[in-house]
Amino acid sequence: MAKTPEDKTSETRTKTRREKPAGARSGAAKAATASRSKKAPSEHRNDGLPSREELLAFIAEHPGQAGKREIAKSFGISGGGRIALKRMLKELGEEGLVRKDRRRLSRPGDLPSVSVLVILDRDSDGDFIAQPVNWDDPKVGPPRILIEPHRGRPITPAPGIGDRVLARVQPAEKDESDVAYTARVIKVLEKRPPSILGVVKSIEGEIRIIPVDRKQKEFIVDAEDLNGAMNGDLVAVEIKRTGRFGLSRVRVAEVVGAVHSEKAVSLIAIHEHDIPHIFPDAVLEAAEKAKPAPLSGGREDWRHVPLVTIDPADAKDHDDAVYAEPDTDPENPGGFLVTVAIADVAWYVRPGSPLDREALKRGNSVYFPDRVVPMLPERISNDLCSLREREERPAIAVKMQFTAEGKKKFHWFHRIMMRSAAKLAYPQAQAAIDGRPDDTTGPLLEPVLKPLWAAYEVMKRGRDSREPLDLDLPERKVIVGADGAIERIVVPERLDAHRLIEEFMIQANVAAAETLERRKSPLVYRVHDAPSLAKLEALHQFLTSIELNLPRSGNLRPSHFNLILDKVKDSEHAALVNEVVLRSQSQAVYSPENLGHFGLNLRRYAHFTSPIRRYADLIVHRALIRSLELGEGGLPDGAERDLEAIAQEISGAERRAMAAERETIDRLVAHWLADRIGATFNGRIAGVTRSGLFVKLDETGADGFVPIGSLGSEFYQFDEARHALIGARTGEMHRLGDQVEVKLVEVAPIAGALRFELMSEGRRLPKGDRKVAGSSQRSGSFRPGGSFKPRPGGKKR
Repeated sequence: MAKTPEDKTSETRTKTRREKPAGARSGAAKAATASRSKKAPSEHRNDGLPSREELLAFIAEHPGQAGKREIAKSFGISGGGRIALKRMLKELGEEGLVRKDRRRLSRPGDLPSVSVLVILDRDSDGDFIAQPVNWDDPKVGPPRILIEPHRGRPITPAPGIGDRVLARVQPAEKDESDVAYTARVIKVLEKRPPSILGVVKSIEGEIRIIPVDRKQKEFIVDAEDLNGAMNGDLVAVEIKRTGRFGLSRVRVAEVVGAVHSEKAVSLIAIHEHDIPHIFPDAVLEAAEKAKPAPLSGGREDWRHVPLVTIDPADAKDHDDAVYAEPDTDPENPGGFLVTVAIADVAWYVRPGSPLDREALKRGNSVYFPDRVVPMLPERISNDLCSLREREERPAIAVKMQFTAEGKKKFHWFHRIMMRSAAKLAYPQAQAAIDGRPDDTTGPLLEPVLKPLWAAYEVMKRGRDSREPLDLDLPERKVIVGADGAIERIVVPERLDAHRLIEEFMIQANVAAAETLERRKSPLVYRVHDAPSLAKLEALHQFLTSIELNLPRSGNLRPSHFNLILDKVKDSEHAALVNEVVLRSQSQAVYSPENLGHFGLNLRRYAHFTSPIRRYADLIVHRALIRSLELGEGGLPDGAERDLEAIAQEISGAERRAMAAERETIDRLVAHWLADRIGATFNGRIAGVTRSGLFVKLDETGADGFVPIGSLGSEFYQFDEARHALIGARTGEMHRLGDQVEVKLVEVAPIAGALRFELMSEGRRLPKGDRKVAGSSQRSGSFRPGGSFKPRPGGKKR
């Protein structure tokens, strides 16, 4: 499956500190309320609009409930005043003072009055402690929420640890409390999970279960409840008895296996992120009953068109096929006709069916090094909807006309029956173009492959003139052996075959968005907003520190970033600047509202090309079928009412999958390096915080942490603008992107964490260049036994 390069422009989430949430609503709301009640007359505007302070106070008092309409009604704003109000709210959003969720506003750190919570623990009094299921504030960790005892008729089933609940939330009354909110449970949304994953460990004669989820306490297991588990095994346990005080007792329900195996490691991520991975019987039954789509009902016969699939060599499903030919239209000299055919998943997965409900619940397929958790059962994804070589398969195809300059003139959508002429791997197709065809590609070289590459050369001109963001960030691939352990880590070569498929898919996605817009059809866009003002200012300060310049204002475009990247290409700053520019970008999400795609420099963009593995693409297929009257399986009436909620749900599923995939690789690499403690490695500083340095190893791409306490005996200052730690006495500087040598001193395989000791010295700054504005100082004295810190962009803990 071809993936578009937009993931490179996704925002890398920063490390989150687990602390008492000083910015939680209990403080914010009270401060805002006080501000509103003590307002001096001079603070009111003379144009009939509320002041910024009044707006913030109103939003704080109504978190998740106040939208532009509610604010206008409350303050009596009408007519032209609504335009000014909209502008004020936009400015507050750009400054990070308010955030928008489903057209409702709240302040960062606020929780809606009714929220979905997950119960994690009990406090010393035996009361439940919870936290929000969704929490995206990168500045503070999720708040602790006390679940108050239920009054009145008991809730059935009763809530327990691990349950998700719908609760009415309000700020805690006492500021000195260690909780930010209290909550009353309205209903239990899901049954508590039947098992918890943990590792068996013998501690002073007592057998305990160490949960893989650090938020849970340890458990005690009696010898007769071990079910054959041995010390060090990864097991699934069930709660046997929960005490009001002390540790709960459990029984082992299943021995998963050796904790270092890939099966066990991926199961940890699946469990931690609550990824659905077992299909219900009704879903499997529906998939088995599905029959191949017929060549009828207006479906066009394209079985004669030599479409080919080009995918990774180990791909098991093939949802896109391509074909190109020179355009014979005399009015388009040098142009090409490009065809992209995508598996017709909408024929089999109808709205509201068991297959559809399960696909929405999963949101997307999740890919681990040796396991895939698919969005759809294999009967659909690997059989009926996989564009197999020389087998008839239904598809939705788009034929696009490009000029010799790479500009798309027209496009047409068709619902077809196709037969793939060949299944090719990226290196195989590239080798044929480079003069090394094999038995499969030889007969296809002249009629199929060379026209594809010629069309790509034309389309590349259009891409170059569009100037999308062009980051150079090599990606590593973990190869897992039959025993479930890492066999090797490679950096796959970037081929023109990859770029060809990416550009074909991007243009097909654009065509889908354009068609649905013209037809005024509801759809889910793939949007990537421009960087925020705060991130641009931080980037500007950093670039200034290495004598580069980025405009502070004006209509910034990807080309402005590309100019910076070109200036540092092949220089010592290249990796550093690419990393910092990446971190300055917003995160791509799904939305029914079009914000454009900044990274690709496109006005409109929608995902159409991977409906086997992404629910967003399935929605776009259904919208095309309905708006173009292509037959059965279209978007149902009233679907637009649900698109906003669906977009948020699948955006969350995407972030969940990315975190699970990343953490699994972290754990595998940690297991792989566990017997190399004391070894030295070359690497690059990949993150700088007040607590220390994150280092990415050159050999494996693994990330580890160098605590600031191990750097030396002096005070180190954190220079946020320069992304560096600077010694106050010597001026020794360790900066993001610096090449370093480190020694591996500790490994925590279950957490996927590595701790390093820095062996190389940093560069020395002259005395006049050591001043750090607004820095915080940390002692360099070493404190052994310090806790691990999560890797940059890792799971919030």
